[in-house]
Amino acid sequence: MPATNQRAVDKARSLACDVVILDLEDAVAPDAKDLARQQAAVAVRAGLFGRRETVIRINTLETPWGKADLEAAVAAQPDGILVPKVSSAKDITHYAQHITGRTKLWAMIETCGAILQLAEVAAASRACGVAAWIIGPNDLAKEMRCILDLERRPLHAALSLAVIAARARGIAILDGVYNDISDLDGLRTQCLQGAAFGFDGKSLIHPSQIQIANDVFSPTAEQIAWSRTVVEAFSMPENTNKGAIRVEGRMVERLHLKEAKRILSVVAAIQA
Repeated sequence: MPATNQRAVDKARSLACDVVILDLEDAVAPDAKDLARQQAAVAVRAGLFGRRETVIRINTLETPWGKADLEAAVAAQPDGILVPKVSSAKDITHYAQHITGRTKLWAMIETCGAILQLAEVAAASRACGVAAWIIGPNDLAKEMRCILDLERRPLHAALSLAVIAARARGIAILDGVYNDISDLDGLRTQCLQGAAFGFDGKSLIHPSQIQIANDVFSPTAEQIAWSRTVVEAFSMPENTNKGAIRVEGRMVERLHLKEAKRILSVVAAIQA
């Protein structure tokens, strides 16, 4: 949300979301940049977001506002600072040099340069402790000069490769926004697509989108039940040292145990 919208910021403290991103970049007009920067810092320092993480998205250092944004965000100490338009590993290391304290670096993957250098950007992200990537489909489509439909066909390769690169380096990755606030059916379709690609969640632009994203990206009842069954089976004394066992007629390996534990950790976080 734009950090200039104080009413939205106040409401965010009670929304059923995991992360609140206070935007200083695309959602803020040039003449409101200074106000957005001030209000984002005040909101983060005031807290009251509960278990929700707070992230400030700054303008790039190539803009007239980037340096002041970065300094103010670092001083405010949010959970994360989101940098847009990352194009290379060098961009990651450069921003990381300025991050201090508890704050983690987040990065927008939304340029053709970043897609061409995903392996290098991912390696630098891991080395610099980057917590998450967010896909920026609007900026990427603009740079590619492609036309996006609901299925985002021109971006399929980029989306898949970005997830692969993030997973290879243990970085969380969120799908990009869906622009049509009134089209909740379209949002659900795109959330299902993002989940199928392997994204951890989706970035949103309106409170009305939250419930659908939560529904789609939460483990299903079937997944939860199966995960519990797998964990319980491997915890039995006769199976603790086995690499593969039969569970309800299916061959299950320890890689499935790892995924089952991950799913149950997500469930625990949702319940909390």
